[in-house]
Amino acid sequence: MRKKLLLGITPLMMFASTISFDEALQKTFLNNNELKAKKLNIEIAKQDLLKAKSYDYGRLFLSLDVTNTDNPLYVFGNKLESREVTQMDFAPSDLNNPDARMNFKTKLVYEVPLFTGYKIKFAKEISKLQIKAKEFKFNRDKNRLAIEVLKAYNGVVAAKYFIKALESAKQTTTSFVNITKNLYSQGMVVKSDVLSAEAKDSEIDAKLIEAKNRFNLALAYLRFLTGDNEITDVKDFKIIISPNSSLSELQNEALKNRNDIKWMNENVKTMKKKVKMDESIKYPTAGVHLEYAFNDEELSLDTKKDYYLIAANITYNFINAGAKEELEKSKIKSNQTALYFKHMKNGIKMDVEQKLLNLQAKTSIINVKLKNRNLAHSVLNQYKEMYKNGLINITILLMKQTEVEKADAELIKAKYDQAIAAAELKLAIGSKIKQN
Repeated sequence: MRKKLLLGITPLMMFASTISFDEALQKTFLNNNELKAKKLNIEIAKQDLLKAKSYDYGRLFLSLDVTNTDNPLYVFGNKLESREVTQMDFAPSDLNNPDARMNFKTKLVYEVPLFTGYKIKFAKEISKLQIKAKEFKFNRDKNRLAIEVLKAYNGVVAAKYFIKALESAKQTTTSFVNITKNLYSQGMVVKSDVLSAEAKDSEIDAKLIEAKNRFNLALAYLRFLTGDNEITDVKDFKIIISPNSSLSELQNEALKNRNDIKWMNENVKTMKKKVKMDESIKYPTAGVHLEYAFNDEELSLDTKKDYYLIAANITYNFINAGAKEELEKSKIKSNQTALYFKHMKNGIKMDVEQKLLNLQAKTSIINVKLKNRNLAHSVLNQYKEMYKNGLINITILLMKQTEVEKADAELIKAKYDQAIAAAELKLAIGSKIKQN
């Protein structure tokens, strides 16, 4: 039986894995598919830049036009004539009984813009800015994911400590059961004392089941984020920033490092470029059209049936419906984005201040909760001896045990709250969260 038990335990131990926060973060950055998908937005922006650059090279294409008509006024075959073709060029019989004719026109065309009023220039600049904006947004999303991993990791740690606290409580309540049974056998207490102790012991059993379930749920979420289904345990709480940090330094760091403010700054630049691009309507545009073709009643490459065409085009719009209004709209949006940017800066300073104050408060609470927890345990030990000596009844002893459970839980929650407050402050200042 023992051999079978060991064989059953060995495979579980082989796949068991206790992970630190740094290891969890590393696995998340490596395995998280949502993060990988968001990174592809940068590649999409790069393709927009390549598309804008491609306009410099113009357009080269080959086309084949096939027509079939019985209209003799439609000239086929030969090179373009300088004079206009009229009905006088055809006999009456040709007009009354025309024969259907086929025509094949094969041409190679190259069209290239020489000047577009700086539209292509600004389109490329806008695309470059958007690449930077996407990179900043990705880094912000990456940092947010790191914070989510930190919260999930500390959530598992807290759940583990709740289990340990209840396991300790279980030892205490089991000792109460043994004490009451022993005293009852000696006739020193009544049967109800034993039943009360057993009820309290059973209550701890139920709480342990709930605590283990919360641990499994928290662990499942951490596994999901990291992409590692073999994680079975975690180490200790992870605090990533000191509560004694300087507010002004943190605010300056936030304005310098936060990816959302970098992203917004690139959008401000983009809107300014958009205004300049829309202002290009006041400039003319110029382009060249080069064409070499074969035009015949049958598909061929006969050089006697070929022609070439070189054309240049210059366009200047005196009246361009809606263009002026579009330019004004771009200017308004540019000013609007700039105002949002200023508002964001002020909001970030306030956010950092609130998060720092919250962390400092959560840190101070820990000392109070730790003192309360130690006092509760000391009081319980004293009341346990008093019960043995018949100085108090079982109800008071069990009440003191409940106070110990509450003090233990409040201390664990205070440590978890401190870790989360530190994570939120770290996110507020925009520092890159990475494994050590």
